Amino acid sequence: MSTKPLLEQLIEALQCQPGVGPKSAQRIAFQLLERDRNRGLKLARILGEALEQIGQCASCRTFTESEFCRICASTVRDGSTLCVVESPMDVASIEQSVDYRGKYFVLMGHLSPIDGVTPQTLGLHILQKRLEGGGVNELIVATGTTMEGEATAHYLKGIAARASVMATRIAYGIPMGGELEYVDGSTLSHAIASRREY
Repeated sequence: MSTKPLLEQLIEALQCQPGVGPKSAQRIAFQLLERDRNRGLKLARILGEALEQIGQCASCRTFTESEFCRICASTVRDGSTLCVVESPMDVASIEQSVDYRGKYFVLMGHLSPIDGVTPQTLGLHILQKRLEGGGVNELIVATGTTMEGEATAHYLKGIAARASVMATRIAYGIPMGGELEYVDGSTLSHAIASRREY
């Protein structure tokens, strides 16, 4: 048991979140203690339940309380199209902004041998078996454009090729409403290389 005062422990615990430094954690802790104790207790209860009860979907690996998430359990989603993303947050982003009706496979990261993240860690052996099992015609690779994301995309392309599944890569380049003079050279280069017939 820690000998530190509870307030210090609370401030340290709040810093486990990305972007929450000592000052932000201190403000959150004081806000909860000064004005929102009931909401703080509710947060603590729900956080505890979520950490105990939310696991990964047996099919796509996203977060769910059931064996299968609502997308994998759906009979109206197109199982012949599989979109591979790096995180459950990516699934949420696609679902909120795009009319995509296929299914997903969530890697929970990207290849990074330096950090010990291997194909096995990302469950790529599970994805390979799924593709080899038939029923998937297109694998949409929706990893990030970082060096690790690109390496992961290249690896995924190889898995799809071995299973005779068409692999496609999401387009990236100039954002909607963007002006060319403000776009960096690397993004502009990718946009030109990924051009399509208009």
